Amino acid sequence: MKRLEIIANKSVQDEILTGLENTVADFYYTLIPVVHGRGKNDYKTGSAVWPEENFLAISYLDDKNAESAVRVIQEIKNRFPEEGIKFFLLKAE
Repeated sequence: MKRLEIIANKSVQDEILTGLENTVADFYYTLIPVVHGRGKNDYKTGSAVWPEENFLAISYLDDKNAESAVRVIQEIKNRFPEEGIKFFLLKAE
């Protein structure tokens, strides 16, 4: 069992979640729709100065589905390299 965490710009939220739902069998997730913070290059605070926002999605997957999810996310990350797409795959017990 793996825990998948995805943090990215809200502009690619639909692309990522739809891609995962269409590719990974039984893809269930928890979505935190608005996430503020600071990354390596800039802030995402939803303010007039830093208007962009991120989202966070968390899912628990078996090993096979985790591999499929990583491929989907990596493909989207390659298509949108400036959107700050980060993901973490952790062993869940």
